[in-house]
Amino acid sequence: MSLVRLRTFIEVYRQRSISAAARMLNLTQPAVSQHIAGLEVAVGRPLFERQVNGVSPTSAADELAADIGDKLDAVEAALASARARSRDVSGALQLIGHTDFMAENLAPELAPLLEAGIRVRMHTGDGPMVTQMLLEGHCDLGISAHPVTDSRLKSEILLTDKVIAVASPAVVERIEQAAEFNKALLNEPLLAYNLELSLVDAWLNANRIDAPNLIPAMVGQDLRAHRNLLVQGIGWSVLPHFLCEKQLNSGELKFIPPPRTNTEIIYYLIWLPSALRQPRVAHARTVLLGSLQGDGEVCS
Repeated sequence: MSLVRLRTFIEVYRQRSISAAARMLNLTQPAVSQHIAGLEVAVGRPLFERQVNGVSPTSAADELAADIGDKLDAVEAALASARARSRDVSGALQLIGHTDFMAENLAPELAPLLEAGIRVRMHTGDGPMVTQMLLEGHCDLGISAHPVTDSRLKSEILLTDKVIAVASPAVVERIEQAAEFNKALLNEPLLAYNLELSLVDAWLNANRIDAPNLIPAMVGQDLRAHRNLLVQGIGWSVLPHFLCEKQLNSGELKFIPPPRTNTEIIYYLIWLPSALRQPRVAHARTVLLGSLQGDGEVCS
């Protein structure tokens, strides 16, 4: 069986569509159909049932995909990395992720890519936007704090960090000196990532603080804006430790001791397997995983 036919099969299996697979592979629909037909002859069993809105895999296809899917991705990534080491990897690399992570953690690690001649284009967006841009082929690599749920995408943990409650020293002192910690905390203005309080709720729940009607004073998806307001003595928030480490060390911000525990945030590097056929994408994935994995800070 040829590697090309196997890749075509995996793409059709993941996309559940001949036409969608053809677009992803830059092939014609007849070529994709021929690859599948040839593979079915080699396997000796039908792999897909044609339907109105695409194709449905047979049990034989499920078995074959389970056997070769991840292995094929690994082989193609290895081949692309080898090509990247032996030839020019120049070209534009499209990256998308959370704006504060991109600025604070990702940007300092881009020097090796730029030195290799790769032109980097950075875009910002939340988890759903990252998924959409990768699936539509508009971006090559994504970074998100949302776990991957779409089977067409692959991911690897890039960084794990503590999420801590912080405020200015004056605000923390006010909270700590109050007779009731929970009441004093909730009386201060809250700065939140979104109205769903995705970061805040997890911290409150972990510390058994009941706040069903909590409304943030300010909402924004660039957490650096929260940090700047906190330094000015405005309210409190929960932030990944990497975003406030310098301010904690300088005394501009102070850690709010949790009644029970802190929470964690996990950032994932995400890609479409077919994107790794581009040497610059495979090279960038390897570089970013190597430089960022394990760099999370733990705050005691």
